[in-house]
Amino acid sequence: MGLREGGFTLIELMIVMVIITILAGIGLAVYGNSVAHSREAVLRQNLYGMREAIDQYYADKNKYPATLESLVEDHYIREVPKDPFTNSSQTWQTVLSDPEPGNPSAEVGIYNVKSGAEGTGLDGTPYSEW
Repeated sequence: MGLREGGFTLIELMIVMVIITILAGIGLAVYGNSVAHSREAVLRQNLYGMREAIDQYYADKNKYPATLESLVEDHYIREVPKDPFTNSSQTWQTVLSDPEPGNPSAEVGIYNVKSGAEGTGLDGTPYSEW
């Protein structure tokens, strides 16, 4: 019998490459999911902060702000945050309040804000409904 030369066979190398490919695929899937999860967390926090500022504005002034910039001008927030999915502070969708039934001359303002991002969250809810 002859001595076997040191090294790996083609089959051994292919098995190692398949294992590395599988692990890399799993790693990329987990990474992509964690990035989406973190963006969703930032979106929820931004929406919560703006909605809290709108509520505080209404409690102080007995009217809703005319624009999101009004919240900045009156120091309820430092700046209008960026939507993490659109990377813009201009894509927020604002929901206007209904006119007061007893006071038709009252100003309507923003009573809610939603994301302007297209797409669906990890829970299946469209971002525009958050």
